[in-house]
Amino acid sequence: MKKLFACALILLLAAGLSGCQKETTLSPDAPVTLTMWHVYGEQADSPMNRLIDQFNETVGKEKGIILDVTAVTNTSVLSSQLLDAHTNKPGSPPMPDLFSSSPSIVEKIGVEQVLDWQDYFSEEELSHFVGEFIQEGTVQDHLAVFPVSKSSFALFINGSQFDRFSAETGVTYSDLADWNGFFEAAARYYEWSGGKSFCSFDYLVRTMDLSARAQSDDLYADNGWYDFDNPVVRTSWMQFVRPLIQGHISISEPYASTQLTTGEALTGIGSTAGILYFNDTVTYPDNTSEPTNLRVLPLPKPAGTQGIMPVTGVGLSAYRTTEQKAEAASVFLHWFTEKQRNLEFVVETGYMPVNNGAFEAIEEYSFSSESYRDLYVAIKTMQETYTPLILSTQGTFYDKEKTLSGELRQMQYSWQQRILQGESVDSLAEESWDLFCAVQ
Repeated sequence: MKKLFACALILLLAAGLSGCQKETTLSPDAPVTLTMWHVYGEQADSPMNRLIDQFNETVGKEKGIILDVTAVTNTSVLSSQLLDAHTNKPGSPPMPDLFSSSPSIVEKIGVEQVLDWQDYFSEEELSHFVGEFIQEGTVQDHLAVFPVSKSSFALFINGSQFDRFSAETGVTYSDLADWNGFFEAAARYYEWSGGKSFCSFDYLVRTMDLSARAQSDDLYADNGWYDFDNPVVRTSWMQFVRPLIQGHISISEPYASTQLTTGEALTGIGSTAGILYFNDTVTYPDNTSEPTNLRVLPLPKPAGTQGIMPVTGVGLSAYRTTEQKAEAASVFLHWFTEKQRNLEFVVETGYMPVNNGAFEAIEEYSFSSESYRDLYVAIKTMQETYTPLILSTQGTFYDKEKTLSGELRQMQYSWQQRILQGESVDSLAEESWDLFCAVQ
């Protein structure tokens, strides 16, 4: 009788255990293919694609998963393509299984249409990631956008040209630490170079906003845009727009890396991830060329303030289809965000890690070039001395910022021509302020 009871107990325990352990839907004999769209490496050798090849040849082969990258582009284009695919717009390809995404895109697609990564990562596993990044990717209590990397802003410099400029004018890298010194250097470079832009900005309005935020906590009105009665808003606007009107700085077309590597600008301010797109050689309009000797510094800040370190970047979402594809997506994401792999990925792409262990290990990493070492020294400086701010691309504020940036991009050259024709900087600066205030 005891023997029978013992056997029954063993059977019950076995049944209970098998109920807790979910059977895999994957098989190497019948591999499942996941299509993927991402933003890591457009027009450049993609570190993401290299890692995907590694996954396919190892874990993917073992478990029966094939990742197929079918689109690599920038965030703006990808977002539009995702919405077209989701709504079955004529001519659009089907939705990818995995894609770079942001909370704002998930809200438009519908949070119920994507996997909740909390169903595939335990609380203990999630604790290894930066909490603010996990929180940012959570939409309606649904971890819809898993953080895989984050970027900030930095100042990129043509070191070869800057050395000559510095030798003849006395302007040094340390002069670029705050906006006062930066814009003084911009004016001197414009004169020294015969009318060239000192710096090309990828996000001029957003950079102005960060400068203003470092000086005031009360910048915005109830409508989600600026309080134009706040003197800091006007002061910050004028500090950036007056050099733009005079041609001392410019708004990039399309990215600062283009203007810097063609010699149209000496420096560029943009995403840290932009380091992927800087050439090793600068080719000037007269067809002469030289090594870029790329240098990277922290984003300048208002004098006398702590400064704001922007944190931005997309994460990874998975379109909800079959349980097999969901399991395959989970296997890949666990593999991809492992500490050492996350570290190796971000240092090749100019991003910040999302894994706490990778953050700690980055200081001991052996970088392949001095420019990448410069970049992470700049990131570390900002992490330690600036106030971090996660930038959102949701809401009307972002739409208004894009509208204003587009108008400034269109106006910058006509303003410079009008200056050369004798119009005053003051009158054009007031015109630009009216333009700013008209955005509602």
